[in-house]
Amino acid sequence: MRIWNWREAVGFVGLVAGAWGAQGQQGSPSAPAPAPTPQQQRAAMTEFYKTHYAKHEYRVPARDGVKMYTVVYTPIASEFADKGPYPFLMTRTPYSCGNYDNANVEPRVTSNMDMLKSGYILVCQDVRGRWDSEGHWVEMTPPKDGKGIDESTDMYDTVEWLLKNVAGNNGRVGIMGISYPGFYTSASIIDSHPAIKAASPQAPMMDLFRGDDSYHGGAFMLDANHSFYAAFFSPQKNPLTKEPENKFEFNPKDMYAYYLKMGTLQRLDSAEGNTNFLFHDQAVHDTFDAYWKARDMREHMHGVKAAVMEVGGWFDAEDLAGPVITFHAIDKLSPEAKANTLVEGPWVHGGWARSTGASLGDIKFGGDTAVYYRSHIEAPFFAHYLKDAEWTPLAKATVFETGSNVWRQYAAWPPPSAKAKMLYLQADGGLGWSAPKAIVSKDEYVSDPAKPVPFVPYPTEGDVPQRYMDEDQRFASTRPDVLTYETAPLTEDVTVAGPVSPKLKIASTGTDADFVVKLIDVYPENYKDPDAEKVGKRVLDAPPVLMAGYEMMVRGEPMRAKFRNSWEKPEALTPGKMTAVDFTMQDVNHTFLKGHRIMVQIQSTWFPLIDRNPQVFMDIYKAKPEDYKKATETVYHQAGAASGVELMVVQK
Repeated sequence: MRIWNWREAVGFVGLVAGAWGAQGQQGSPSAPAPAPTPQQQRAAMTEFYKTHYAKHEYRVPARDGVKMYTVVYTPIASEFADKGPYPFLMTRTPYSCGNYDNANVEPRVTSNMDMLKSGYILVCQDVRGRWDSEGHWVEMTPPKDGKGIDESTDMYDTVEWLLKNVAGNNGRVGIMGISYPGFYTSASIIDSHPAIKAASPQAPMMDLFRGDDSYHGGAFMLDANHSFYAAFFSPQKNPLTKEPENKFEFNPKDMYAYYLKMGTLQRLDSAEGNTNFLFHDQAVHDTFDAYWKARDMREHMHGVKAAVMEVGGWFDAEDLAGPVITFHAIDKLSPEAKANTLVEGPWVHGGWARSTGASLGDIKFGGDTAVYYRSHIEAPFFAHYLKDAEWTPLAKATVFETGSNVWRQYAAWPPPSAKAKMLYLQADGGLGWSAPKAIVSKDEYVSDPAKPVPFVPYPTEGDVPQRYMDEDQRFASTRPDVLTYETAPLTEDVTVAGPVSPKLKIASTGTDADFVVKLIDVYPENYKDPDAEKVGKRVLDAPPVLMAGYEMMVRGEPMRAKFRNSWEKPEALTPGKMTAVDFTMQDVNHTFLKGHRIMVQIQSTWFPLIDRNPQVFMDIYKAKPEDYKKATETVYHQAGAASGVELMVVQK
């Protein structure tokens, strides 16, 4: 059974709906035409491709003789205002360029109609060792830094071939990609070919252990890794042009119950869990060892010559860290790059390319932010560097500020006006800017791995629901194993821009523990609900969401305590002994509006988003059911042992 998941959809064909649906509706204000269905959108896109592009399939040789499947779609000049010559716009993917050896025209490069209608030579390449390309595939191919064959050399050889063998090109190349193709975009511009003039790594995987995909804070991202790697990245005997049969049925209706029943990582890493070599690698490499260090891209972004635009979403559940890591790495290692700019919006993974960006779950952003991005940021960026179109260059950072719902432009990221300020935990669930003065003040809770705190208040099936990133946390506040602290209603707006850094003083009766910290925006109790007219008219299947008192998660991350001093060499906790657990969560740009409250929640399970910690210092992969123990966790907030969250607060 084919399991088509959101990561693949983000990579290519899933982009279609947002592209056409964002073009607007026709009709009078009183009677707007209905929005086209996804099927209608797909049909319109297919028809556009058929009338505007001609398809060509090639096997492009790399310097070692390996041939990579490369499909090229050339513009039919009579259909475009721009009669050429045209620049190349390319993506490199492990997810299949599709439609092998047939007449189907379906470029899996971009669905941004502002770009497609202007005319580009569209190129999709199956990366080495995947699908119809020859060679051996390696997870996040480690860069060779000019000392061997890697993604950079494969891209260099491909560009050379394209320039010489595809007629009607203007000698310029752009590359873009989302998620895994985002990694290939970043890797392809290291020591880049001089013809590559523009690149956009979008949600690129950059450091799988310290923030992207596999581990967060040393905790294994359980559901995402199992449902993705185990179900999709099966070994291939390439070249491959048809989807291999997968008879494994993976469709649990309640992921919480499923993973709790499966119990251990070893059980998942078996035929019963439909494992494969890649899931096994993710699970057993549970420290920042040589396996992960070779795949840490931040130390390799040298020799980048193109203009680069990193794109990400504040609510990206997978590769939230990647765009910021890439941005800082290029600034550090490739100051010669033509440009380097960061764009962040209120989006989920790939949401800027496949939605309107108007909302996520119950939170609305005041407009079609993704439509704005595609028309006013992405399309002009590539048109300028590949076609010499006029435009006003982007600021160093163009970011959407949630809460206030406005776009901001900054000369640096984090902005220079953002200064570190501690928000301290207080007694009786308080939260404030002043350090606690009490001599003895602490909170305790019992963490039970047999009854872990869920990450959403409803059953989930299949992949992680993207909306969990700004989900209402009121359900967690009622749990006895979740500590909740909040400020008084704010008397003025508080804008946070940059990383969020919890600094905790803790103790545990166990020898290991997880500490999940959530930064939350609490809406006022008198907040006018957008569905107020529906209140009192509830129906059992669809009650309106009451936004008054809504607890919007702004950022949440786990930290496995054994990594508090080193990612490479974990250390046990001493039961009952106070210790510091300090860590850094991914960046935010959010305004807590006047009248709202700032809340911090702390807990020790977050299931099945992350794996369960036995709360015993051990190799968790080898843990058996009897190894999982209850533990009492203590969080201190007293003089000399203050706990809190350091925020980058923008000074007015």
